[in-house]
Amino acid sequence: MNIENIKTLGQLKAAGYEYKTIKDELRRNLLQKLMKKETTFEGIHGYEFTVIPELERAILSKHNINLLGLRGQAKTRLARQMVSLLDEYIPVVAGSEINDDPFKPISRFATELIAERGDDTPIEWLHRDDRFAEKLATPDVTVADLIGDVDPIKAAHLKLTYADDRVIHYGMIPRANRSIFVINELPDLQARIQVALFNILQEGDVQIRGFKLRLPLDIQFVFTANPEDYTNRGSIVTPLKDRIGSQILTHYPEDIETARVITEQEAAEAMAEKHHVYVPELARDILEEISFQARKSEFIDEKSGVSARMSITAFENLLSTAERRALHNGESETTVRLGDFMGIIPSITGKVELVYEGEQEGAAQVAQQLIADAVKSQFEEYFPRIEKLQKEADADPYTDIVAWFFEQSNFELLDTLSNSEYSEQLNRIPPLNDLVSVYMPDLDTRDIPFVKEFVLWALVEYRKLSKYNLSDGMRFKDVYGGYISGL
Repeated sequence: MNIENIKTLGQLKAAGYEYKTIKDELRRNLLQKLMKKETTFEGIHGYEFTVIPELERAILSKHNINLLGLRGQAKTRLARQMVSLLDEYIPVVAGSEINDDPFKPISRFATELIAERGDDTPIEWLHRDDRFAEKLATPDVTVADLIGDVDPIKAAHLKLTYADDRVIHYGMIPRANRSIFVINELPDLQARIQVALFNILQEGDVQIRGFKLRLPLDIQFVFTANPEDYTNRGSIVTPLKDRIGSQILTHYPEDIETARVITEQEAAEAMAEKHHVYVPELARDILEEISFQARKSEFIDEKSGVSARMSITAFENLLSTAERRALHNGESETTVRLGDFMGIIPSITGKVELVYEGEQEGAAQVAQQLIADAVKSQFEEYFPRIEKLQKEADADPYTDIVAWFFEQSNFELLDTLSNSEYSEQLNRIPPLNDLVSVYMPDLDTRDIPFVKEFVLWALVEYRKLSKYNLSDGMRFKDVYGGYISGL
């Protein structure tokens, strides 16, 4: 259908256009994608066998949908991507406030215009990108905002009485007719406002200031909600839940590989800008592990969740920390170091809700502990587990490293070290070189210095070494060596 040549109702009839509801439209286009085995929701990772099949089933069933999950679980992104399942263009009666379909007008304006002009009624074409409306539910949202109100200025201008329905100013929902309408954080909407949605969802009635209009609105509703809201701020009233066809539970990534894909996708712009900063593979895994550790930390409110945005902003800060160091050293390229993870602490402290014990510890201290826990967890993936009690000293592959530090009193990794100085400092520890070459023999040469520092941090967590934070770096020492040499 060549829409450029269709400008009147008569031309639309001649072209063979058929009316269909938005839910039929979504269903038909989804069926075509599924039959062609095309990806229905691009850039959504980790939901391939959980959320996306449930969402597809809800669309095929022509349901209104509630996406229920903690923050940072791509609920709004899923809703926005449903626009891709709409037809590229649909016809509307020209001048209609509520996107009237020429074959099934529902407003007084469109009905009277078609009755007056018949096949000469002017037609406009609406692109699918303009068929998405979104409202964040806040306590100050009113019925007038969502549904509409009487407009006294319009009444005065048109010289109409308040008994005439032409004085009505439509709210967001009627103006989203034939569109996808998303209400984010539904439980934050006052109960009396939720009640106003009952008839719209079920019968199509709209009541505005005493006017009872029969407006069978054609809308695909998508709601998002956080289960924490059910107890903290509000709830979804039961009759409204009953009118929502499908409630779909979202979740966080279930493994580090999926989490990495999400972070790198969302931080692609930062990575492109900082292409001169190399990030070792292990550094990427540790970064994601921090979020996994946070979600099970006793210091963080489990019900609040840990958003995927934390990993994204932390990754951006990690790149910037390394970039800043390179600029200070006058280097054109650099590699992320484990010490650079101290630069992501502001990205963590602003993204987690602490319980009472966490508040007592302090946000920065909790963030440092999460980094340490992530290092410890990843260490066991690559190196032999460090037991508290070793049966045989010779069986401990870390004995020589600890012994080296027993003889040394001043080993520092400063932030001001250049790339070459950083590598040379770590190469001073021969047993550390041997350990890495034995257990990670196929390591990229660019990753070797990072892994060496990683081993030192892990030995600190297992109480084999001690670490002191300096204003411009870190100092590593034997746990007891300094004390004994002092004696």
